[in-house]
Amino acid sequence: MKTKPLIGISSCLLGENVRYDGGHKLDHHLKNILGEYVVFLGICPELECGMSIPREPMRLEFSNNKVRLITLSTRRDLTHQINSWIEEKLKELYSKHFCGFIFKSKSPSCALRKFPVFGADGSVEKTSSGLFAKALMKKYPSLPVEDESKLLEDSAKERFLKKVFDFEKKMRTEKIQCIFSSSLQKQ
Repeated sequence: MKTKPLIGISSCLLGENVRYDGGHKLDHHLKNILGEYVVFLGICPELECGMSIPREPMRLEFSNNKVRLITLSTRRDLTHQINSWIEEKLKELYSKHFCGFIFKSKSPSCALRKFPVFGADGSVEKTSSGLFAKALMKKYPSLPVEDESKLLEDSAKERFLKKVFDFEKKMRTEKIQCIFSSSLQKQ
């Protein structure tokens, strides 16, 4: 029996109540349709790095040539807290042999594209990926990634799944080659 590929996914898309307001963003189509073909590994960067539920809303701000994660009311800088978690999480994910990731759009940690980054004057200075999404894509540039807003159409889901299965096949092939190469070197 063939095992299904492991896919990381923002936990809120699986219906977990992990969002800043204690809610979720369950995506039935992703969970039920793609769930027939893959195993999901739910990840919530904010919760896993030690932030509470509920928590104060946050945004990305550009300061001293760096993007920072700042709470809106109390102005707490949570950049170090989330970046420390990201560093450890990326190491952990490598050992799990995951084959793709589905991010929650419009999230300061998980947005895949065009998330607003505010300047000192409060206006949008630029756009970026969320902190976790950006770090994951930098560490694993060939990993298939998408956000839920781009997977609404069946054809988009099919394309994403094809990329996931191709990635899994490549990983399996490279693992076999590595094992074979190691055993030859021992002879």
